[in-house]
Amino acid sequence: MPNPVLHFEIMGKDAAATQAFYRELFDWNVDAANPMNYGVVTAQEDKGIGGGVGANPQGATYVTVYMAVADLQATLDKAEALGGTTVMPPTEIPGVVTMAMFNDPDGNLIGIIKDGMGDPA
Repeated sequence: MPNPVLHFEIMGKDAAATQAFYRELFDWNVDAANPMNYGVVTAQEDKGIGGGVGANPQGATYVTVYMAVADLQATLDKAEALGGTTVMPPTEIPGVVTMAMFNDPDGNLIGIIKDGMGDPA
């Protein structure tokens, strides 16, 4: 599949409460031992994809997926031509990931990751 889904993200209002909910519900190992308190969920050996569970500093809650793409800006431009809107321009989190986000025409939040960067968690 071109542009595969690499990562999921579930962001609530309270990181600890959201992490506890998904930890208990699905028996996930949620590791939030990092400066951002971002709960990293690692995929099992050959099943599923990794993701993250936490809180959005801006307060908005959302669930989204992240796809790998070769060119972040070209993908944002194409999304806009198709009726989407850019939410976050290409942004580098040093040593972790280069990513961007957009809303599709229905308002769904979608993330894109510079191909070759791997899982942002």
